Amino acid sequence: MTHTCDHPDHDDEHQHEHESGPLAELVTLRDWLRYAVTRFNRAELFFGHGCRDAYDEAVWLLLHTLSLPLDRLEPFLDACITAEERESLFSVIERRADERIPAAYITGEAWLGDFRFHVDKRVIVPRSFFAELLENGFAPWIEDAAEVRSALDLCTGSGCLAILMAHAFPNAGIVGADLSDDALEVAHVNVAEYQLEDRVELVRSDVFDGLAGRRFDLIISNPPYVTAESMETLPAEYLHEPRMALAAGEDGLDVVRRLLAQARAHLNPGGVLAVEVGHNRHIVEAAFPQLPLVWLSATGGDDMVFLLRAEELPQAAA
Repeated sequence: MTHTCDHPDHDDEHQHEHESGPLAELVTLRDWLRYAVTRFNRAELFFGHGCRDAYDEAVWLLLHTLSLPLDRLEPFLDACITAEERESLFSVIERRADERIPAAYITGEAWLGDFRFHVDKRVIVPRSFFAELLENGFAPWIEDAAEVRSALDLCTGSGCLAILMAHAFPNAGIVGADLSDDALEVAHVNVAEYQLEDRVELVRSDVFDGLAGRRFDLIISNPPYVTAESMETLPAEYLHEPRMALAAGEDGLDVVRRLLAQARAHLNPGGVLAVEVGHNRHIVEAAFPQLPLVWLSATGGDDMVFLLRAEELPQAAA
């Protein structure tokens, strides 16, 4: 049973008459949750790394800091917070509010659905529409997930999508490729955590440069796609992430252009390429008017991912 506690009585107030502030006055988890939400709202934080708003992020940070189950807030709301725990909670709340560090970097973890991944500042915080698309094996674009024998996650970062692909396509060998040695170190940690070393191969590659002669049934990529203009106005939270995982030249298509030019040579007949480009649909369509792009829908947003079959892609230049 969870023990609860009342607010300080007069004796306690007399004892603490020279103390004030959160460490002295906030007693229960409910108190700390209210304080955190107010603190985050007043600091006008930006929530683009997995949580929708100040409340969701406060719940996550507080439960994680107290080593409590992340999906069970209610039983603990009126539980006493010890003096030592209050110090920890205060520190976490202040770091998030003052330094605008994404919560994932503070907790050292990020979630895509039910999958937990280790993250730190060496990698972009996992967030992708692919997570939902992979839940059902990329149907209807992949008719039978069991028939996928090889799949590539290009720009794999923390390895999160490569790991989701390994679960979605049980008979496939998965390759996760990234240019960043730092990112690949983090990806190795996550692949080992899921005991997928025998199924997920991690490769250092600048787009397809490190994958000569290799072909796949499915290639997905969540590459850098932030335009130069958008990089200038990014919320402070994003500036903690590796710039190379975000910035992609003037129109955000530096990596996408190379990807589209070379992908056909790395797909098996009938193979599928899917690329996430955020809100850049209009830029992509203007740059590639000749391609029959199919734009996919997901709960989190439509028209963020485009899809092409191998035969619809341009032949690689000799």
